[in-house]
Amino acid sequence: MQLFLPIADIPVNVFLILALGAAVGFVSGMFGIGGGFLMTPLLIFIGISPAVAVASVPSHMAASSFSGALAYWRRRAIDPMMAAILGCGGIIGTATGVWLFALLRSLGQLDLIIALSYVVLLTVVGSLMFWEGTRAILRLKSKTTTLTRRARAQGWILSMPLKMRFKRSKMYLSVIPVVGIGLFIGFLGAIMGVGGSFLLIPIMIYVLRIPTGTVIGTAMVLTLFTMVFATLLHAITDQLVDAVLALVLMVGGVMGAQFGTRAGQRIRGEHLRLLLGLLILSVGIRFAVELVIQPTDLFSIGELRAGQ
Repeated sequence: MQLFLPIADIPVNVFLILALGAAVGFVSGMFGIGGGFLMTPLLIFIGISPAVAVASVPSHMAASSFSGALAYWRRRAIDPMMAAILGCGGIIGTATGVWLFALLRSLGQLDLIIALSYVVLLTVVGSLMFWEGTRAILRLKSKTTTLTRRARAQGWILSMPLKMRFKRSKMYLSVIPVVGIGLFIGFLGAIMGVGGSFLLIPIMIYVLRIPTGTVIGTAMVLTLFTMVFATLLHAITDQLVDAVLALVLMVGGVMGAQFGTRAGQRIRGEHLRLLLGLLILSVGIRFAVELVIQPTDLFSIGELRAGQ
C-alpha cells in the first residue's frame, strides 16, 4: 500500500514506515531512549531526503517524550528547576541549530554535514558504550569491583560560580554547565534530528552527578522542549516538516514501545549497554559506508534558485 508524502515528495510503503516506527519504538522502550538517532538515519536510508528526515523526526520525538514525561511527573521523578534551566539552554541551542541548518541548506552542504555528523557522533558514542558494556560484563564474570572516579571528575564543575540549589535532585551546583549541556543537546537536535537522551542521560549522571531517580524524567522534559521548538522552527523557516510521515511514525512507535519496555525488563543492564553500543556503532558504520561508495546515479536534477 503506497502513501504519498507531500513534503518529502515521494511515495512510500505505509507498512514499511509503520514497521520503522515500531522498530524504533521497540528500541526506545527497551533502552529508555528517544530513538531519534535511529529514526533519522533509517528514513534517509529508505530514500527520504536528510533535510525532511531531520525536520520531521522531532515531532515524533516530542509526542513520545510527552507521554513519558507525564508519567515521570506523576511519580515526582522530575526536577522542575533543573528541567527549566536545561530548557533555557536547549531553546538557545535549538534556535542556533535551525539557523545553521537553513544556512547549510542554502549553501548546498546540508546533506554532507548531516552524514558526517552522524558518522562522528555515532561511531564515537557507540564505541565507548560497547567498550564500557564489555568491561562491565567481564568484571561481573571475574567478580571484581572497581572504584568509581565520579567525585574526582567533578572538581572543576563544583568550583564554578552562579550556584543554585536543585531541591528535587538534592544538588547544589552552578547553572553554567547545566545551561551549556542544554544548549549542546538542543543544537544536536536541530541539526541531526535526535532527542539527545542517549548522550544527555550519561552526562547528567557521570558529569553533573545527578541522582538517577530524577535523571530520565528530567531528560524527557528537555527532549520535549527542544523537539517541540525544533518542529515549530523547521515548519516556519524551512517548511520541511512532513506531518503525514510523522503521524505514521507515531502510530508505529507507540505500538513498538510497549513490547520494547517488556523486553528491556528481562535483560541485565550490562547487556543492554553492550547491545545499545553495538546498535549505535552499526548505524555510524553504515553512514560511513554510504559516504565512500559510488552512487548508482551520478547526476541529480534540482531546482535552480535565482542568482545561481
